[in-house]
Amino acid sequence: MASSNSKEQSLTHELLSRAHSPDSTNRIFSEKIQHRPLFLKPTSPPPSSNARDARRKARAEKQKRAKALKPKPLSSRERRRLGLYDVPKAGRKYAVFEPLHRLWLGYAREILGREVYGGGQGAAAKLSAADFHGAEVEVSRSGCPSRVGIRGIVVKDSRFVFEIITKRNEIKTVPKEGTMFRVDVPVPAPAQQEHDTTEAQEKERKPFTFEIHGDQFQYRSADRATKKFKAHYLKNL
Repeated sequence: MASSNSKEQSLTHELLSRAHSPDSTNRIFSEKIQHRPLFLKPTSPPPSSNARDARRKARAEKQKRAKALKPKPLSSRERRRLGLYDVPKAGRKYAVFEPLHRLWLGYAREILGREVYGGGQGAAAKLSAADFHGAEVEVSRSGCPSRVGIRGIVVKDSRFVFEIITKRNEIKTVPKEGTMFRVDVPVPAPAQQEHDTTEAQEKERKPFTFEIHGDQFQYRSADRATKKFKAHYLKNL
């Protein structure tokens, strides 16, 4: 045993002497090598996992099970195939959507405020971000002459089309591209004249009328709510 230790020391001294002086060799061996413990890591059996690893593994398994139980959302193609956004045939009646139109008129008067009497850029900015589900629109100009004159209540305001139900209980899909829509909002009587107006005067009062340029309106209603429209020249008008 002693002979093996002496052989190891001589080998260590020989290796150190190649790079250091004899004094440095003795100092390094005595300070850094001779009494330095050597820790060995056991390879068998494997070390047991601690509590933190066990909790992390349990959370990962729980998330995996929850993900497997959670239903996968339907794709756009599957939603169209199932007809989730289609109006059922039993509900394709103009009278069904008239209450929705009356609600929309109140909504439009509320967002316009005093600008319903005069319009202006402020009214345009508010209307460009408004939701038009329930609005009664009429096609005033279109690249397709057969669409001019279509009038009805908007039942679906998608990105590229308006789906309109007419008084004949027909649903018309009108593309926004190349089309202009006219919308009328009846103007209520001013507060100081509410008790003095008659029904004839209310009928004679001109409504607040504006037009929607479909080419500049090809956004979903949710996207328009946060979009800022800028006034610019349109050469095709």
